[in-house]
Amino acid sequence: MRIKQFYLLICVLLLGLQGFSQQVSFTMEAPKIVELGEQFRLAFTVNAKGQNLKLPELSDFEVLMGPSTSQSSSFQIINGVSSQSVSFSYLFVLLAKKEGKFTINPASITVNGNNYTSNGVTIEVVKGSAKPSGGGVDQPTSTPGSVPSSDLFVKVITDRRNVYKGDHIMATIKIYSKVNLNGFEDISLPSFEGFWSQDIQMPQQISLQRESYNGEIYNVGTLKKTLLFPQQTGNITIGKVKIDCVVQQRVRQPKSFFDDFFDNFANVKATVTSDPVIITVNPLPASPTDFSGAVGRFDLRSSITATNVKENDAITLRIDVTGNGNIKLINAPKLKLPADFEIYDPKTTSNYTVATDGLNGNISFEYLFLPRFAGDYTIPPVNFVYFDAGLGKYATKSSQEFKIHVAKGDGTQSANVRSAVTKEDVKFLGKDIRFIKQGAIELQPKGYIFFGSFGFYLIYLIGAIGLLALYLFYQQRIREYANVARMRNKKASKVALKRLKEANGYLTASSTEKFYEAVTRAFWGYLSDKLTIPVAELNKERASASLMDHKASENVVARFIQILDTCDFARFAPAESNAKMHEVYEEACDVMSLMEKEIH
Repeated sequence: MRIKQFYLLICVLLLGLQGFSQQVSFTMEAPKIVELGEQFRLAFTVNAKGQNLKLPELSDFEVLMGPSTSQSSSFQIINGVSSQSVSFSYLFVLLAKKEGKFTINPASITVNGNNYTSNGVTIEVVKGSAKPSGGGVDQPTSTPGSVPSSDLFVKVITDRRNVYKGDHIMATIKIYSKVNLNGFEDISLPSFEGFWSQDIQMPQQISLQRESYNGEIYNVGTLKKTLLFPQQTGNITIGKVKIDCVVQQRVRQPKSFFDDFFDNFANVKATVTSDPVIITVNPLPASPTDFSGAVGRFDLRSSITATNVKENDAITLRIDVTGNGNIKLINAPKLKLPADFEIYDPKTTSNYTVATDGLNGNISFEYLFLPRFAGDYTIPPVNFVYFDAGLGKYATKSSQEFKIHVAKGDGTQSANVRSAVTKEDVKFLGKDIRFIKQGAIELQPKGYIFFGSFGFYLIYLIGAIGLLALYLFYQQRIREYANVARMRNKKASKVALKRLKEANGYLTASSTEKFYEAVTRAFWGYLSDKLTIPVAELNKERASASLMDHKASENVVARFIQILDTCDFARFAPAESNAKMHEVYEEACDVMSLMEKEIH
C-alpha cells in the first residue's frame, strides 16, 4: 500500500513540474468576416491561470457583453506517459458598427509575474444582404424546389488568366451557398484538356467557411485545388463544373389545422454549373539550343563518383536540379564527353511536393560513362537553361568542370559499376563486337503449343455457352420482376380492402388510434402496390402527382388527401366519436373504390 502511495506522489510531482515548465500560450480568436450589425464572439485563451487581462482598442466595435470566463482541464496517460493540460477562456460579444477592414491589436495578460501578448486579428465587415446567411435552413416556402442562383452557385477560380507556356496556374473550385446544403449527388469536373495537371491533396470532408463575395457573406466550400501547366499556346478553355446538390428546404403546407403548427422538410435537388474560364497562354521567347524545357526558378548542383580510374571503370556524374516549377517535365541536360568515352542513357529520378505555389522539389540525372583508353580528360560544365517566368527571360546554371585521370587497365576488359547503378542498368560485354553467326540454322519445335489446339477451342466454346446462359438467366430475372410488379398491381385492391377490414375491427372495438393508423396504412400500402412506388418514398405531394399521372380525377385526389389529413389529426387529438369514425371508414371505402376504377 505504501509503494502505491509513493508512486502516486511521484506522478503528482512530475505533473506539477511538467505544468510548471509548460510554455505559456495566449491566443485571440475572432471570425474573419461578419455582416454589418452582426454580433460575433471575440475569445482569448491561455493555457495557464493568468490575471490582469488588458484588452486592445475596440473603438471600431461595440462591446455588448464580457468578459465571460471559463476553465477546463484534461488528464491522460498514453503508453505510460501522463500529461495534463488546462485552459482558461475569456469571451466577449461584439457588434460590428461600420463597414471596412479592422485590425484588433494583440492583448496582454500576466502569468506567474510575466507578461504575455496574444496574436492580432483582422476582421472584415461587409454590408451583407437582407436574407439570413450562415447556412441555416431556408425560410418556409409553399413551392419547394427552386433555389435562387444568387443563393447557390459554383465557380472555378484561377490565380492568373495570362501565363507563359509551361508556367503553373492555381485552379480552385469553390461552391458558394446561402442555403442548407445536405450533400452532393453527382460532381462533374472539367478534364483540363491542354494542361498537365497535378491535384493538391484536400481533406475528405468538405468544410464550409464564411467568405465575402460581391459584398455578401456566403458559406464557401473548397471542392478541389489543381495545379495546371499549359502545354500549348493560345486560348485554352477550362470547362464547366456541374454539381447536383441536395438542399434541405422548409415547406409549410396549410392544408389542415394540424399542419399550421408543424413544418415539413423536403430535400430538393438543385443543379449548379460554373462558367467556363479562358486562359491566355503566351509562347516562350526564342529559346537557346540547349533549353531544357524547365519553367520556374532553379538551382543546380553536380557531383562525380571518381576522378582517378582505370580503363573501362564506370563513372557516374550526377546533376541535381532543385527549385520551383514544372519539375516533372524537365528534360535531361546534354552532357558533352570526350570521344573515347562510352555513355549510357541518363537515369532520372524526381522528388517533389505539390503546393499552391507550384511544384517544389528536385530532379536528378545520373550519367553513367566508361573511359575506354588511358589518359587525362576534361568533362566540360553541363549547362542547364531554364525560363524564369517572373523575369520573362532565360537563365543558365552551369555545373563545375571535372578533370579525369584514366590509368592503364590490366587488360581483362572488365567493368566495375559504381554509384547507384545496378547490373541490370549496365551489361558490359567481353568483346566490343559480337559477330553474327553465319550458315544455315535448323529450327526444331520444342514443347506443346496450346493455341489452336482442340483444348483451346473447347474452352472457347464453353466460355461462349456460359455467357449465353448468364444472359438468359438475367433476362428471366427481369421478366420475373416485371411479373411481381404486375401481381402487386392486380392484388392492390384486395390487400387494401383486407387492411380496411382490419380498420373495421378497430372501429367495432372503439380503438380510435389503431383505427386511424389502419386506415392510413391501407391507403399507403394500396398506392405502393398500385403505383409500384416503395412506401418509404411516398408522401402526399408525390402521391398526388402520381395519381394525377395515372388519370385519377382531381376530386378523388382531394378526397384522398383529406382522409390522410383527418387520420393524421385524429391520431394526436382527443378521442373521436364512433359516428365520426364510421363516417371516415365509409369515405375511405368509397374513395378506394373510385381510385381502383380511375387509375390506369
